[in-house]
Amino acid sequence: MNKGKKNAPSNLVDAINDSAASGFHYKTWLISGLGFFTDAYDLFIIGIVVSLLPIAGWNSIPAFQIALVSSTSLVAAIIGATVFGRLLDRLGRKAVYGIELILMVAGALGSALLTPVNGVYFLIAWRFVLGVGIGGDYATSSVIMSEYSNTRNRGRFIGMVFSMQSIGLLAGPLIALAFMTGGVSPAMTWRALLAIGAIPAAVVVYYRRKMPETPKYSALVRGEHSAALSNLRKYTGIALKSSKRKVMTVRRLSLYQILSNRRLVVLIIATAGTWFFMDWALYGNSIMSSTMLGFLVPSTVTGISHLIRTTEYSALIFGIAAFPGYWIATFTIDRIGRKTIQTVGFMMMAVSFGILGLIPSLNSAAYVVQFLILYGISYFFIEFGPNVTTFVYPTEVFPISARGTGAGMAAAGGKLGAFIGTFLSIFIIGALHESGLFLILSAFAIAGLVLTLLLLPETKRKSIEEVSRESDFYK
Repeated sequence: MNKGKKNAPSNLVDAINDSAASGFHYKTWLISGLGFFTDAYDLFIIGIVVSLLPIAGWNSIPAFQIALVSSTSLVAAIIGATVFGRLLDRLGRKAVYGIELILMVAGALGSALLTPVNGVYFLIAWRFVLGVGIGGDYATSSVIMSEYSNTRNRGRFIGMVFSMQSIGLLAGPLIALAFMTGGVSPAMTWRALLAIGAIPAAVVVYYRRKMPETPKYSALVRGEHSAALSNLRKYTGIALKSSKRKVMTVRRLSLYQILSNRRLVVLIIATAGTWFFMDWALYGNSIMSSTMLGFLVPSTVTGISHLIRTTEYSALIFGIAAFPGYWIATFTIDRIGRKTIQTVGFMMMAVSFGILGLIPSLNSAAYVVQFLILYGISYFFIEFGPNVTTFVYPTEVFPISARGTGAGMAAAGGKLGAFIGTFLSIFIIGALHESGLFLILSAFAIAGLVLTLLLLPETKRKSIEEVSRESDFYK
């Protein structure tokens, strides 16, 4: 192991790890982060669109089809995250980066422009294409940001990529409100809301395709040390002298080798499992918020007015509770630590969901303020908690030749939870009411807490090579 460390391309690795926060870090953040803005907007806007379709002249949509339309992108994201994650390790980061955005643009425009009225299954098909791209973005952007980040601020930079989701989460209901209150017809509004999701993704496709291979991947996996130094200089401005000595590289791990390594399997279970439990709560609540929050609106308010009211409640919760949670976590994660933030987040989710579940009377129009406070607390601690940290962890704990695969599997676990939560929420509410759903979410938060405490390490202020035990995999 010591020999491996001695012969590793330490000059290049250390130059990236020890660099000060610089322009190339923020450039990488913007190129990666705009994708996550789009991910959130596209995923969450569908809840409003589904509620809008009957008002726009569509036939009444059965509950099963509502659940399928709302969750299709999530099940597709499982495929996208797994496939793109594996391709990152086999083909390289540059080979696939940007392709996921092309799929997202196609899915968004197809959903908006090529879906006929009452064409539920056309909408489902295009949402599937969109979801594959979104899943791919989860794997690719996190890995690339991690491999350009320095040790001191790595959590912040990866968190900043993910926290662009908060802007997309808030933009959806605000844009929808602008259309619905601005006199735009419902028939035009639902198409416009879906089409808008293509714009930010299209803006950064070119920049992603032009990014060079990450220097760490070039040097450590491909053994192309000269190319790595050249890319490092061109992209980051960091100039290093090439060494003529033989540089050690890591083993390319096959999928079988990854899944037969006990430590890596435990990390897959830990990262995918905690993400699964968190995403069930986040997506089940957020995508179905127009349905879930319907009980807060008096029965005399119907049609477009009812949808406007529930959308206002969603925007209020996202803006006051969720948005600051993302960014506070992002800017404190390197000081407080990933494990601490994730632990506290799961604990507070369990408490707030538990109270809402154990006191059913809170889930009524008579207790709007009390409900929104508790519901808002749950949202704040999802964001200042496992929503940010479950994105950061996989890019740190897996070695470079398995980093894409591990990040993809972790994201796939999360999107599996998101799919099940979104698909089943409408049926759980119908059978057990909101209080029953909240008790289930509280139990899942406890399960996520247990996995965090037992299986995940603290990674703050440690190099990504140390955390992932990179030297164990040198040839």
